[in-house]
Amino acid sequence: MLITRSPLIISNLSKNNLIWHLPASQNEIFLTFDDGPTIVTHWVLDVLKYYNIKATFFCVGDNVKRNPDIFKRILNEGHAKGNHTFNHINAFKTSNKDYFDNVDKADKLINSQLFRPPYGKINISKIKTLRQNYAIVLWSILTGDYDKNISGKKCFSNSLKTSSGSIIVFHDSIKAEKNLKYALPRFIEYFLIKKYIFSPITIDVCLNNSDVQRNFLAQHKQASYF
Repeated sequence: MLITRSPLIISNLSKNNLIWHLPASQNEIFLTFDDGPTIVTHWVLDVLKYYNIKATFFCVGDNVKRNPDIFKRILNEGHAKGNHTFNHINAFKTSNKDYFDNVDKADKLINSQLFRPPYGKINISKIKTLRQNYAIVLWSILTGDYDKNISGKKCFSNSLKTSSGSIIVFHDSIKAEKNLKYALPRFIEYFLIKKYIFSPITIDVCLNNSDVQRNFLAQHKQASYF
């Protein structure tokens, strides 16, 4: 079963550690993309430019290495960036040392204080270390565009659960391309008509969340993973 909203029990267990929703002005939402940059990212950037909105890209380090010009375009066009590990690894299947090494390897290319764990999977021991140096950003709404078993129409329907302060996830990946191209423009137009503002996620936005601010400022120090 595809879970399109963050489960309440998970949100409660991870309170003060993970960001599932952001404080927002009236009708403000946070559009994000995972797993790029790829050739699909060019199309995404064209769409965002057409509608004159900004988003946040949680990038895989190996894809940044392979596609530096696309990554540069993301930054040049005013979008925010985040770390999504170097090899899109699963925290549940990776030792702490190997996981932190992979995050650090990605950081050398991406250089961001925002982090999103691949698959949304992260355990407490990794959270305790990563939150010293990153705001760990999950999501309010998962569109499911990567899932070949659902249609673009269903992805669009999932996206309509968005409300002010929501963090929405699409994927600028090749396997998500078909559903993404159906759902993304419709999603943007739907919420622009409703007068929503699309804002990028920055560390300052995250620190406006008082719980995150207290934890981040209390623990922030130069990276030390071991």
